[in-house]
Amino acid sequence: MSDQIQFIVEKLNQEPFRKNYNLITFDSLESMQLLQLLSDVLGEIDPKHAVDIREELPEQTAKRMLSLLGILKYKPPGSVSDLSAFRQGLVTGSKHVIHPVLHWLLQKTNELKKRAYLARFLVKLEVPAEFLQDDTVADINKQYEELMEAFKNLHKECEQLKTSGLSTAEIRRDISAMEEENDQLVKRVERLKKRVETVQNHQRMLEIARQLRLEKEREESLAQQKQEQKNQLFHAEQRLQRAQLQLKEMHHAVVDSKPESLMKKLEEEINFNSYLVTEKIPRELESKKTSAYFLQKVAAEPAMSQSDLNVLEIKINEVNAQMNQLIEKRMMKYEPIDSKFSMYRQQASIIARKKEAKAEELQAAKEEMSSTERQMLQKTSQAHELEGSEVLKGDEFKHYVNKLRSKNTFYKKKRLEIAEITAEYGILQRTEELLKQRHEAVQQQLQAIEDKKGISGYSYTQEELERVSAVKSEMDEMKGRTLDNMSEMVKKLNTMVAEKKASLAPVIKELRQLRQKCQELTQECDEKKIQYDSCAAGLESNRSALEQEVKGLLEECVQEESNYRYINCMKRNLEIQLQRAKEEMKAYVSPDPQERRKAMREQYTRMILEQENLGKKLREKQKVVRESHGPNMKQMRMWQDFEQLMECKRECFLKQQNQTAIGQVIQEGGKDRLVL
Repeated sequence: MSDQIQFIVEKLNQEPFRKNYNLITFDSLESMQLLQLLSDVLGEIDPKHAVDIREELPEQTAKRMLSLLGILKYKPPGSVSDLSAFRQGLVTGSKHVIHPVLHWLLQKTNELKKRAYLARFLVKLEVPAEFLQDDTVADINKQYEELMEAFKNLHKECEQLKTSGLSTAEIRRDISAMEEENDQLVKRVERLKKRVETVQNHQRMLEIARQLRLEKEREESLAQQKQEQKNQLFHAEQRLQRAQLQLKEMHHAVVDSKPESLMKKLEEEINFNSYLVTEKIPRELESKKTSAYFLQKVAAEPAMSQSDLNVLEIKINEVNAQMNQLIEKRMMKYEPIDSKFSMYRQQASIIARKKEAKAEELQAAKEEMSSTERQMLQKTSQAHELEGSEVLKGDEFKHYVNKLRSKNTFYKKKRLEIAEITAEYGILQRTEELLKQRHEAVQQQLQAIEDKKGISGYSYTQEELERVSAVKSEMDEMKGRTLDNMSEMVKKLNTMVAEKKASLAPVIKELRQLRQKCQELTQECDEKKIQYDSCAAGLESNRSALEQEVKGLLEECVQEESNYRYINCMKRNLEIQLQRAKEEMKAYVSPDPQERRKAMREQYTRMILEQENLGKKLREKQKVVRESHGPNMKQMRMWQDFEQLMECKRECFLKQQNQTAIGQVIQEGGKDRLVL
């Protein structure tokens, strides 16, 4: 108990409470102060409960706290009688009740905040069944349930995103980089469009470029198909090699073995496979199915807290202890009779376990052997592709490795020399470009001076003469030059190159230092930028959290207003019903018969009498109809027969008339013939 109080005091002295309690001051708190402290802790978990208990009745305070503790799934210790004592102690502010509640709340503050936040949206409002008869209310209730399910899914996705490790700063950097690239591409496309519009037949050229792009894409797809077919061919060759290797092994096995050994080997394989099929695999499959069933059952249940898990562990331990006790009782009861059978059962179970272990070892060895065979085939195929003659072993491989190391050092040395030469070449090339630019500027100045003096072209002619004379002198020198002069020139050039190297070495060194400093500064800039982005993301997340909180409070305010209006409407309906009941009672009790006739009871009794009289008349009419039903049906059948008889007579009469008319026509035709 002292550890519990010490924990509560430590938590209350920290953020966000800052109560500055010690054990003595906390223990000396009165019941009202304890209740206010509990209300403050509940208000930290759910801001709706941050109220002053002096402004509400004790029953309201207890009801509010009990409802929130029920939402947070707090389970007070004890039975039903203890629960009633717990409620009474919560109303009176008893230390024995409030201290455990504070300890439990302060232990799981973050988890309970999340649970209270979810309860605000997931605790379903119970609508009475008589109100659900209305279509509008039923539709709104259905929409409410659909929104609740949508909120559950969104909350799960949000939690998954929080735990996935994605940084908002990195995502924003990627988005900004992609936006910049998109802007650059759009600008480049616009520039290219403007540049192409000035060219003649640009539409035809664009069409040709489009066809070229399509052909390139087709070429890439064909190359991809070719690569896929190559891969398929490579896999087929590997399968062929494996089949050939298996065939060789089978040939060797057939050559080196006898039919009896082959039959024995086949029997062993058949026994092993039948054991796997009949015993091991069905047992593993059954265990997997049971584990999957239990996992699905656990996943279907609601989320459990640590306290629920602790309760389940305690129950499991109790059930295991009971099982062990029952097993011990059974063993003590049947031990003298089944001692031999128990020994045989133990031996059989040991043999079965050994059999399972050996089967698993054999299966693992077979899988390992097949994997090593596949690796060996891959390595051999790679060696054949590289056109290697054979695999080196022992001293030959060491000699080959030493040779590769020496070649590697020689290669690194030459690469450094090439890097120095390329750097020097770049510097000399830049110097040459600068000198050419200066020469062009001097030439332009000289040409301007010649134009001003009226002797344009003088420098060009002089250069041509000097060039011709130089060429002539060079030709003369070349004719008279000897090998010693060429060697002296080479020495001079080498000395000049060495001097240039010496003069440029400090500049290159300084340039390297500046480059290193530039890299350090860019790295520092990137780090500062990352810090800035993280700080901005944190502020943004805080802002969004505050906005969500404000939005939640506004929604809560709207919900409370709607509840208030709904309660007012219900109150008005009840008042109207009460008024109608009073008027009905007044009219029913009134001595005036006119007033009594206006009462609903009198009206309904009159209607009931009218309906009873009507029912009596209808029953009498039904009786008359039922009695006259047989004769009427007989008379109706007689009339139907009479109607059929008359219809038959009519048809016979019509046929007779038609026959007499035809006979008269025939007689008249015969007389005419006789006359003719």
